[in-house]
Amino acid sequence: MQARIKWVDGAMFIGESGSGHAVVMDGPPDHGGRNLGVRPMEMMLLGLGGCASFDVVDILKKARAPVSDCVAEIEAERAETIPAVFTRIRLHFKVTGMGLKPKQVARAVQLSAEKYCSASRMLEAGGVAIEHSHEVIDLADTDSQP
Repeated sequence: MQARIKWVDGAMFIGESGSGHAVVMDGPPDHGGRNLGVRPMEMMLLGLGGCASFDVVDILKKARAPVSDCVAEIEAERAETIPAVFTRIRLHFKVTGMGLKPKQVARAVQLSAEKYCSASRMLEAGGVAIEHSHEVIDLADTDSQP
């Protein structure tokens, strides 16, 4: 993998991935930014959420589970001293489908957390406590309600 980060001005940077995609990172005005992009630490959370979500959906699709949506909600706590590293992260998956089996979703989240999500494993190895939870939204249940 490769990436390139180019300083634009103030606290703004353009990140370019090896696969040819770009993202804007910027800081708040009190740090010389214009608030025109995500913060670098937010990018870390987005990367973690993307990695874990990819795993959960991929595992469910390979199991032929009727998944139609997956949303990962992430909350993080940071140290109060510099470096303000993440100390605790909570990932909560909302997985939607018609007739999804709760045990299957739980297993997909567990496999992502314990085996497949490289970002999660790397952050945990660095001392970050990561909690995983999930809920299943069964469209079969919502269709039958008035």
